Amino acid sequence: MTPEEHAYAAAIDAVKRPPSQRRKLSWVRVLAIALAVAAVLAGVVGFRPGTRHAAVAATVSSFSPYVDVTATPQFAFEDPAQSSSTSVVLGFVVSAPSAACQPSWGGAYSLDAAATGIDLDRRIARLGQRGGQVSVSFGGEANSELSVGCTDPTQLEAAYQSVVDRYSVSTIDLDIEGAAASTPEVDARRAAAIAALQAARQAAGRPLSVWLTLPVGTSGLTDVGRAVLNSLLGAQVTLTGVNALTMDYGQALPAGATMATMAESALSALHQQVSDAYSAAGRPIDANTAWQHIGATPMIGQNDTTAERFELSDAQELVNFARSHHLALLSMWSLNRDQSCGPNYPNVEIVSDACSGVSESPGAFTNTFAAFSTSASTASGQSSPSASSATTIDNPETSPYQIWNPSQAYPVNTKVVWHHNVYESKWYTQGDTPDAPVAAPTDTPWTLIGPVLPGEHPAPIPTLAAGTYPAWAPAQIYIGGDRVMYHGVGYQAKWWTQGDVPGAPAQTPSNTPWQTLATP
Repeated sequence: MTPEEHAYAAAIDAVKRPPSQRRKLSWVRVLAIALAVAAVLAGVVGFRPGTRHAAVAATVSSFSPYVDVTATPQFAFEDPAQSSSTSVVLGFVVSAPSAACQPSWGGAYSLDAAATGIDLDRRIARLGQRGGQVSVSFGGEANSELSVGCTDPTQLEAAYQSVVDRYSVSTIDLDIEGAAASTPEVDARRAAAIAALQAARQAAGRPLSVWLTLPVGTSGLTDVGRAVLNSLLGAQVTLTGVNALTMDYGQALPAGATMATMAESALSALHQQVSDAYSAAGRPIDANTAWQHIGATPMIGQNDTTAERFELSDAQELVNFARSHHLALLSMWSLNRDQSCGPNYPNVEIVSDACSGVSESPGAFTNTFAAFSTSASTASGQSSPSASSATTIDNPETSPYQIWNPSQAYPVNTKVVWHHNVYESKWYTQGDTPDAPVAAPTDTPWTLIGPVLPGEHPAPIPTLAAGTYPAWAPAQIYIGGDRVMYHGVGYQAKWWTQGDVPGAPAQTPSNTPWQTLATP
């Protein structure tokens, strides 16, 4: 019983007692009791249902799948034709191989290199045009999470902050796996840095949500996982929740069990562990709140453990469980894999980072999990970036690529700017307006990559020192491999040519006989 209900029962009991057992009451006392009963009744009748409604209204459920940013082939998470999900978790930010305090994407790209090499900043902005958002995951199974090697507290906090600021994210994910990433010293260092970052963001009016992703077994977190959780709570980090990696249990499924029921066992155990951890940290939460601090991430299709295969039926069962228990998050590993492997993939029991290994239509797992989200949204086709884009005048001085010209031909994979957005050609095209309305994505030769970003400008043409190569002469015959200088820029002939001006615009750029030289 709540305090209000206890008060109500006591007041009623006082009224119902036999006269011999009642205390003599003055009219003033009787009036006071009557008012108290009325107030309690108002609380019981009015406040309690209101509390229940508030709890339901506060329940938030979302689907936010992982994307492996550095995997090949590249997955276009920003393209509505590739994925209907507008909320994604991008992984993984880790230490650069040669600089532990420098963030990198998978050890393969610095933040700047990712902007140019895989156009990541623009693709994130494109998802924003669709009304979507990204969160960034630090750590993962491979490479080194920042707090492992970056031992300077100030530099560690700055490393986390540089990623948060670069991509303007309001949510981050700490995916802590492996022994090196979860020693007591590393846990303490990470917790202190995240607590400081979160406090600074809060003070600046830009709150930062933090998810903690950890491996689980059917009995929940390991001792190591509990230590990571306790370190963050002990440092006063406000956790949005604990996301369980419900995958790779390392055992054959028991008779009658499915991957979904294995996940349910793990999540039920985690529920108790989360409650215990908050109580131990002096911040007790009730059972319903504990469920709202839990997420689940299965590995769709074939898991790394050969006997484990997460089927579409498991996905639906997990959605039903998550709904009934009011989990906060469902995710999956990964959007890259949400398609069948096809007939050319010889052994589907060998895990692929580009397909699931089970029979499915493209995006089937995404569509199943998306129904869980309280704010699920889908999109398809070549959506328009903005209502006013058609009136945008493109400026060559602030455009990273050439502005689209209807009279010029563009070979496959050519990038252009049109109405302040960057497009890439899917095949040879001429005269096809990049943002022309189409019924289906297959009807346009252009893929919208994302908007022109603030501060962009054309890539500079590299120049060489005077005299590096002979000056180009119109009457001279050049054969493949010959090198010349023209207006300070070096060029190399691709084949026999005479009279073709180096660097001159060409109807078909791939057919120009000259290629630019960046270095001698």
